[in-house]
Amino acid sequence: MSIEISAIAKPKRSVWAAIKNGISGRCPNCGKGNLFKGYLKVQDSCSECGESFHHHRADDAPPYITMAIVGHLVVGGIFHLESSYQIEPMIHLYWAIPTMLILSLGLLRPIKGMIVGVQWANYLHGFDPNFTTATDMQ
Repeated sequence: MSIEISAIAKPKRSVWAAIKNGISGRCPNCGKGNLFKGYLKVQDSCSECGESFHHHRADDAPPYITMAIVGHLVVGGIFHLESSYQIEPMIHLYWAIPTMLILSLGLLRPIKGMIVGVQWANYLHGFDPNFTTATDMQ
């Protein structure tokens, strides 16, 4: 007894175009509509093409990626300055705290857009038109 699973062919979506559009805060599908309606709040759907975004699951990935990037840059800067110069510890606070805040706030939104774009391009988390979830049925 054999079981056949028929796969419905889905059109290929460009991951790199979706990432580029997501980073710039645009719809990963059409590249024209806004992806965000606030600083980090994702639109329910695109105003231009109608693509639905309400089911994305970016969750904790953007903060973790942001912390990894900012942490490596700031800690690397601290190590470099400590090994190259004789600097008072308070001087590190004067540049490290503002740098962490600016980098974190500057990277968080583009990274979240990138995650939503990757999910859209790979038909993940409700972006598959052949897959329905409990929230889609409501």
